[in-house]
Amino acid sequence: MDVQLTINDIPLTVPEGMSILDAARTVNIDIPTLCYLNLHEMRLNNHIASCRVCLVEVEGRRTLAPACSTPVSHNMVVKTDTPRAIQARRTMVELLLSDHPKSCLTCAKNLDCDLQALAADLGVRNITYEGEETKFEIDKSSLAIIRDPNKCIRCRRCETMCNDVQTVGVYSAVGRGFETVVKTAFDLPQHETSCTFCGQCIAVCPTGALMELDQVDKVWKALNDPSRYVIVETAPAVRVALGEGFGLEPGTIVTGKMVAALRRLGFDRVFDTEFGADVTIMEEATEFIHRLKHGGRLPILTSCCPAWVKFFEHQFPDLLDIPSTCKSPHEMLGVLAKSYYADTYGIDPQKITVVSVMPCVAKKYEAARPELGQDPVTPDVDIVITTRELCRMIREAGIHFERLNDEEFDHPLGESTGAAVVFGTTGGVIEAALRTAYEWLTGKPLEHVEFESLRGMDGIKEAVIPIEGREFKIAVTHGLGNARTILEKIQTGEAEYDAIEIMACPGGCIGGGGQPYHHGNVEILKARAAAIYEEDRSKPRRKSHENPAVIELYKKYIGEPYGERAHELLHTSFTQRPKI
Repeated sequence: MDVQLTINDIPLTVPEGMSILDAARTVNIDIPTLCYLNLHEMRLNNHIASCRVCLVEVEGRRTLAPACSTPVSHNMVVKTDTPRAIQARRTMVELLLSDHPKSCLTCAKNLDCDLQALAADLGVRNITYEGEETKFEIDKSSLAIIRDPNKCIRCRRCETMCNDVQTVGVYSAVGRGFETVVKTAFDLPQHETSCTFCGQCIAVCPTGALMELDQVDKVWKALNDPSRYVIVETAPAVRVALGEGFGLEPGTIVTGKMVAALRRLGFDRVFDTEFGADVTIMEEATEFIHRLKHGGRLPILTSCCPAWVKFFEHQFPDLLDIPSTCKSPHEMLGVLAKSYYADTYGIDPQKITVVSVMPCVAKKYEAARPELGQDPVTPDVDIVITTRELCRMIREAGIHFERLNDEEFDHPLGESTGAAVVFGTTGGVIEAALRTAYEWLTGKPLEHVEFESLRGMDGIKEAVIPIEGREFKIAVTHGLGNARTILEKIQTGEAEYDAIEIMACPGGCIGGGGQPYHHGNVEILKARAAAIYEEDRSKPRRKSHENPAVIELYKKYIGEPYGERAHELLHTSFTQRPKI
């Protein structure tokens, strides 16, 4: 049923149950918000009305109403721009600022902070209310996320994302009144909880209360150490989002400029994580076929996403034997840089520093996992920085990114196929695997390489792919809440699949916790995904097993995919972890 109302003297008709805020947006009336976030594709609906900066006047009511949580009613008359409403919003922001650190200039969220932007929009120029400020310890315990409760404005976006969307359940509001804060259970350090370090709490936090652990200084130190041979690798999703940090439109492909910028920063070699993705398919497709032919346990689950890996280690320990044992692509490239590349060019692997540029915060944690290295002092990857951190490095170096000419990756670990590109978006890993598995199972060329049924922003996608007389049941999920739904169906026997791709972040890596902030605009994620597929179509080779540099790697160094040497270098193991 539809409801008729007026907002600022504009008549409109909207569905019953819609909030005043959403109704106003249908006629381009902007009501400011902080705690509100409504992302239908992510199952995120945060209507707790805790910040009270969306207050409006409703005819017939004595008190102001929060637009985000007040449903429309028939013949309702709303005013969003009265002096009373505007002053109330300004007062709420002033109260928030009265208990907020005044370190904006040194905050990593400076100029990208919702509270800062709202204060500017409302013309807040003075801290009207001076008084006591809360003091909490900053949690720097994890290898991925820094939690500063002093900057928390109790919007609880992180709580909604962690509990309702990702179903991890790390955050909750504790205390009452002035002492209220969002933190972990029992105030445990982040690394002692079930946190997956997916970084989606960072992605939705409106202030600097949640940020990635900044490792830019470590990169500068390595680059300025003449004894180090510094290699950098970049993930597929970075090249379709990095440009946003320099004012380019979302989905702009900046691969060549990115390579040029990395060279100017001083890296000795600029390699492509997509090479590691092609190697991942060689291993994962072979592992899948091996399970099919030898009665192995199905479904096989992708293991490229470290947040997803940590999720099932905590939440589903009974399923530890079904994910693929493949390392993630950037870890594969890291170990190959310190073995294959080092051996080929006579470089001491102990002098190599591998830096990964990732869309992902969890990759920081992953790189420190003890099993991901050849020995205790030689990790596969030494330093991980996010897309945002690379943006900052380029600015620090005074590089005019938009003026750079395109350059190409170094060889041999810079060659890749279109199959590797699509790793960057949801459905891409399983699509890349099917491109290879199909040809290896049938012995026939796959003419149409695009699997449309595996694409799109639906949280759970299912498809049946016929190959050589058999129908393979495939599932694709993104967002850990959707992963839980699928895994619980497997546990109960309600659903059966042959292969499942799972990515922790909405949209896959394009929506990673280390990407430029999309501020709830899902159209940005869709633009990044479209760019991923455009890059795939532009590649001369679109199947991983056709990458000549990968073929050479196996011929000269590794031998057979999924063989003894491959297991030594390219595969890993998983660990049961407590659920806290």
